[in-house]
Amino acid sequence: MAETSEPAKAPAALKKGALVRVNRQAYSHSIEAAASDSAPPNYIFEGPGEILAIKDGEYVQVRWRMPVPDVWLRLDQLESFS
Repeated sequence: MAETSEPAKAPAALKKGALVRVNRQAYSHSIEAAASDSAPPNYIFEGPGEILAIKDGEYVQVRWRMPVPDVWLRLDQLESFS
């Protein structure tokens, strides 16, 4: 019997409405970091950002509490804001 691979689901702590920040180590070596400014803004690492949507259990739309555009990041690059 062949195994089926399902997309990763968001951990219980990271669901719509959760407050998050970007994990600097996970983000720094990613494709998203390579495609963005060489010096990302500190507010993404300090948080909090709010999860607005989760797509395919892999990408998350985050809104920051300042006048900047919402961004899509991989779920594994985020951590709970505490």
